[in-house]
Amino acid sequence: MRRFLLGILVLVLALSIFAVDKNALVIKGSNTLLDVAQLWIEEFNKLYPEIKVTLEGAGSSTGIAALFNNTTDIANSSRWLKDSEVQNMFNQKKWFAPILVAWDGIAIVVHKDIPIKNITIQQLKDIYTGKITRWNQIDPNLPAKDIVAFSRNTASGTFEVFKEKVLGDEKMSPRVRMLESSMAELETVAKTPFSIAYFGVGYVDPNQVKVLTVNGISPSKQNILAGKYLLSRPLFVFVDVTNGWPEEGPVAEYLKFIMSKKGQELVEKAGFVAALGQ
Repeated sequence: MRRFLLGILVLVLALSIFAVDKNALVIKGSNTLLDVAQLWIEEFNKLYPEIKVTLEGAGSSTGIAALFNNTTDIANSSRWLKDSEVQNMFNQKKWFAPILVAWDGIAIVVHKDIPIKNITIQQLKDIYTGKITRWNQIDPNLPAKDIVAFSRNTASGTFEVFKEKVLGDEKMSPRVRMLESSMAELETVAKTPFSIAYFGVGYVDPNQVKVLTVNGISPSKQNILAGKYLLSRPLFVFVDVTNGWPEEGPVAEYLKFIMSKKGQELVEKAGFVAALGQ
């Protein structure tokens, strides 16, 4: 009798957990996508108030790792999968499907008092590898002051894309100071004389920092869509489709929403470029 009652209790608990999970949605990953994801969730909850959405923005690598660990339903990512992650999918017999949700340009920003308007990819590389350490090494008309360089941390997809497009095979200098979020970079550059940093264009506040052109090209919507801005990139969400594409439930409804006209309008509101350039 006790075993029978215990079995009933376990069944009831299992059914209650399932019921909670059915109305829950966990999203982890990219800090770059954090602001637009918050806008998505705010509007999504108006349509589906019964779905409890949890959002964390600790970096693209964190989100993708959570997909492997089955601790998230959706991984936001500001980069494509690494070779090691693709190999890990094969090893675990998993498949993560990418959805391109927006376009972005990695903006190069400096403290507003630095009299500079443009920087080249080579100069950026030299700054972040430590070959150039003072502003007047870029231009003799610039101040003879040390360059204070900031970067996103290594869990960041923005870090990975910057490393690929700017540094290539070279390592980032230990002089570069790592920060946890795009907002932290914005706020730190705004109050740090002679500083430079990089982050998604959606986080730019021209009242706080100065945006540089890169090789003479600005990170405008038109230049990002046309691929003229060299630090342009797609932004993704990844979902686990090992057991098939989600056709109903919180994940399916959320994906439909973020790719809807309203969802893509929120991409533009957040300062990024809609996936279809609308």
